[in-house]
Amino acid sequence: MQNYDFDTIVDRQGSASLKWERYKGRDILPLWVADMDFKSPPAVIDALNRRVDHGIFGYTIPTDDLIEAVKTRLQADFDWAIDTDWLLWLPGLVTGLNVSCRVAGDDGDDILTAIPVYPPFLSAPANSRHNLKTVELAYADNRWIYDFDRFEKAVTPSTRLFMLCNPHNPVGRVLSRAELEKLAALCERHDMLICSDEIHCDLVLDVDKRHLPIAALDPSIAKRTITLMAPSKTYNLPGLGCSYAIIPDGKLRGRFKRAMAGIVPGVNLMGFCATLAALQDDRGWLLALREYLRRNRELVSQAIERMPGLEVNRVEATYLAWIDTHASGIPDPVPFFEDAGVGLAEGRDFGDARFVRLNFGCPREILMTALQRMAAALANKAGLLQQT
Repeated sequence: MQNYDFDTIVDRQGSASLKWERYKGRDILPLWVADMDFKSPPAVIDALNRRVDHGIFGYTIPTDDLIEAVKTRLQADFDWAIDTDWLLWLPGLVTGLNVSCRVAGDDGDDILTAIPVYPPFLSAPANSRHNLKTVELAYADNRWIYDFDRFEKAVTPSTRLFMLCNPHNPVGRVLSRAELEKLAALCERHDMLICSDEIHCDLVLDVDKRHLPIAALDPSIAKRTITLMAPSKTYNLPGLGCSYAIIPDGKLRGRFKRAMAGIVPGVNLMGFCATLAALQDDRGWLLALREYLRRNRELVSQAIERMPGLEVNRVEATYLAWIDTHASGIPDPVPFFEDAGVGLAEGRDFGDARFVRLNFGCPREILMTALQRMAAALANKAGLLQQT
């Protein structure tokens, strides 16, 4: 296997990086937004360079090769055979979340999701004049799970859509077939559509687990499901804006298209180009990335175990650690850790202010420095408390 370099630190300051510009001029390591600090695969960079050399950047369409690449990967990775016309291209997965809400029922209807969850899940319903309803995930045996009785009670007669995140951001779960079947049965029982964000499906870190698209369970489930996927998290391409919806049911797909009309722009040329190159790559880079992330995950877990007042569950997928801070007694953990030189994502944005989210998709030197800064800040806090 080719050796890939994830250790070299690429200086992103001054590159208009959303992640790094937040703390411009301050000695704060940004581990907040879900954007890795690794270069994309060589195959992607080479393909983009060739396209730049062509010199013309006109309007573009998805090629037959790209469509076949998506279908081939879904079949190979998830045993999911899809038809070409099920695919709709989007300039970003968040767009897909919002369009999905627009096709769900009428103004004033309810949309349900489980918290904590990726923040656009919480904002998208109101953007389409729907009511957001939430149900809390349960925590047991070092992992987050659905409490299905609680979930059922959260459904109202006006609930039209359930928004699912799997693999889950921020808690890092990979739902089992049994869990997905229970969710699917509940949605069928209450005649709810499903919008399933599966953007982290290629980043399953536990070797004994495998991602299963909920729409692949059964044709009856597929009929009510909008599946959203993208290469952006896996191959570190979020700035290129290319994702896709997979909608097997023709009527639902038609509603989705009409909701997009005149509002949603097409995917840009470079996004299509990078996606094709990523999906056609030989997977060597992806396998090496997963292994690097596994080791980073263990470093985070071991470090957090030694930090008083913090707790983190096992991350089964993604490169995001959901850290419980409530036992630390820190009333506002994000500014506390920023003062220590570490920028984390605000838990309240995901639905629970007791937590912070840490992105460990970065070179190990950056990660180790950040963890050391966090540990030192907590030790200093404990020492000051003992002196008072």
